[in-house]
Amino acid sequence: MGEATRQSVVVLLGAGRVATHLAPALLSAGYRVGQVWSRTMASACALADPLGIPCTDDLRAVITDADIYIACVADEALPGVTKALVASLEAASGNPLLLHTAGSVPLDVWREAGARRYGILYPLQTFSKERAIDMREVSFFVEASSEESSAAVEALARSLSRMVFHADSRRRALLHIAAVFACNFTNAMYAAAHHLLAADDIPFDVLLPLIDETAAKVHTLTPREAQTGPAVRGDHQVMQAHLERLSSMPELQHLYEQMSRMIVTTHNSQPTAHNS
Repeated sequence: MGEATRQSVVVLLGAGRVATHLAPALLSAGYRVGQVWSRTMASACALADPLGIPCTDDLRAVITDADIYIACVADEALPGVTKALVASLEAASGNPLLLHTAGSVPLDVWREAGARRYGILYPLQTFSKERAIDMREVSFFVEASSEESSAAVEALARSLSRMVFHADSRRRALLHIAAVFACNFTNAMYAAAHHLLAADDIPFDVLLPLIDETAAKVHTLTPREAQTGPAVRGDHQVMQAHLERLSSMPELQHLYEQMSRMIVTTHNSQPTAHNS
């Protein structure tokens, strides 16, 4: 399965953030997206209609002659969706490639559903429907049930991105945890900062140059080398003043204390790095 896959028919199961970006990327790569399924017709059509793709909210109505089926649904929904999909394809004459895009759900979810040819196409990125993403710059991690299926998934991934890697379910779960720290928890810190500033009518925008530079530094420095602030300097007087200022916000006070301890522990357990 190489360049010929560009003429393959793909069905997307799910119409959320990942599918919203994957559908146009597949079309741009030359694939034909034959159908979009979602739990509600409104969400299915919201993705499909602007792209001229048929849509449905009935898993029993999903076309059975596609070459590739990609489940882009929430982790907790995957077991039910995979089982229903495999059951609906049992009478089909083809041998389609069945994929899911989840980082923390193992490959075995397909085997347990009774699939014959299956794999994983995991894009390591934060997706929002309102923001465009260049899929060529997204890291994709692939895994499959056989060497042939692995080659097929890799060919699909390489048609979408220049950064494709193989990762088994264990390594992919670790990547997903790391992504939660690097992305989800980081954004939660932004939210905490936004809350603190809003209480004094200070616009969050004043932090954007700082946020941008912090993110830019880890392109050339390790995160440890890029670490700055009172904790890494051992400035206990400043940290104590901050904690006292946060006394009316016990959750943020506790978070500040825990994060500061983690920074101190990390830097005391490794060789000294540059900081400011």
